[in-house]
Amino acid sequence: DGDDWVINGRKIYITNSATADFICLLAVTDPGAGYGGFSQIVVPTDSPGFSYRLLDKIGNRGSDTGLLFFEDVRVPVSNTIGEIGRGFQQQMMQFQDERLVACVSSTAASRFLWEATKRYCEERRVFGKPLSKLQVTQFKLVEMLARLTADREMTHACIRKRIEGKDATLEISMAKLLVGRSARAIADECIQLHGGFGYMRESIAGRAFVDARLISIGGGADEVMVHYMAKMIGL
Repeated sequence: DGDDWVINGRKIYITNSATADFICLLAVTDPGAGYGGFSQIVVPTDSPGFSYRLLDKIGNRGSDTGLLFFEDVRVPVSNTIGEIGRGFQQQMMQFQDERLVACVSSTAASRFLWEATKRYCEERRVFGKPLSKLQVTQFKLVEMLARLTADREMTHACIRKRIEGKDATLEISMAKLLVGRSARAIADECIQLHGGFGYMRESIAGRAFVDARLISIGGGADEVMVHYMAKMIGL
């Protein structure tokens, strides 16, 4: 309308809904243009017509996630990011960085959890000796470390490729898939090694167990990632 975009609609499961000063919104600006009908727009959260409702997550409760409402929200067309009609393509490129950041943060969190679990096993005594001296515990800790190391090296390879300006879409997608599954498996093993204490809210393992579940959903669910990777390799 004139020099303004007038935005209506809803978006759900949006992180930082209550704390953001502005939102980078992907909106349909030309309904008949398919993938060429999306634009990215900056929307200040103090704009009239914008509101949100917080959602109650099971994990990652240190950040807020909400449902966003847009009712005749007006922002200048000059708030468009990049080119009008190129928003979808721009968003897809941004997703690679988001997924790479997820690999970094998830791998670091899993390593932190592994180290905390190793210390717990060294301190916890079972049958008169540290839990870490039982062969089954040693096997679990070593196998988790091997998996963590592989995840870290694959993530580093993706970072190097991005720094060099090369297309790392396939590799980043693969890394996110594997790192997400590792995070879940490692958190499950760590909560097991913590025993009954691991199931308590005060336990780092208990919190990590629910937090780790998100990476296989956020930024592109595993099923979506595999679908597009299949296309990338010509299937």
